[in-house]
Formats: sequence, C-alpha cells, structure tokens
Amino acid sequence: MLKVTKNINGNTCTVSLEGKVDMTTSMQLEEELTPLVGTVEEIVLDLSKLVYISSAGLRVFIATQKRMKGMGHMVIRNVQTSVMEIFTVTGMEQVLTIEK
Repeated sequence: MLKVTKNINGNTCTVSLEGKVDMTTSMQLEEELTPLVGTVEEIVLDLSKLVYISSAGLRVFIATQKRMKGMGHMVIRNVQTSVMEIFTVTGMEQVLTIEK
C-alpha cells in the first residue's frame, strides 16, 4: 500500500510517500506526479516514511526527474536506510538528486 500526500507551497510541491512503491503502486505514484510537471518549479519527494521501492518505482522517479529538466527540478529528501541501500545497489544514487 502507498499513501501519497501533496503539499504545494508557492512553486514547490512536497510529495510525501508512506509505505511501499512496487509494481502495484508505481502507477498510482506516476498518476500523482505527472500533473505536477510543468505546474511547479520544484518537486520534493519526502521519503521519510517510505520503506521499500522496486525497479518500477525507480523508473517513475527517473521519468519524473527527466520530465522536470528545463522546467525545474526534482529532489529526494529524508531517505530511510533501507531505501538508500536500494538506490546504492542499483546505482540510482548517481542518477537521482538525493539530499543527504
């Protein structure tokens, strides 16, 4: 299960994710993020309550970051150790903008 909470403040939207992003919830996440591209300058993904992300979820993050180029940027914050390990093992910490 995935809970998505969005909070827009000016040109920044903070998207808090709680639970897991996997094959079944990645489409939900994409549906939440896609409308933000072009409407805000910054998307902040708060992963403080995200406990797992699959390759399907990583694909959504990468696609959103690519769509934001030229219109703004996306940053990932508050990554739990278990999720950071997935970013590290897959090499995504080199691709995604992650604030530590």
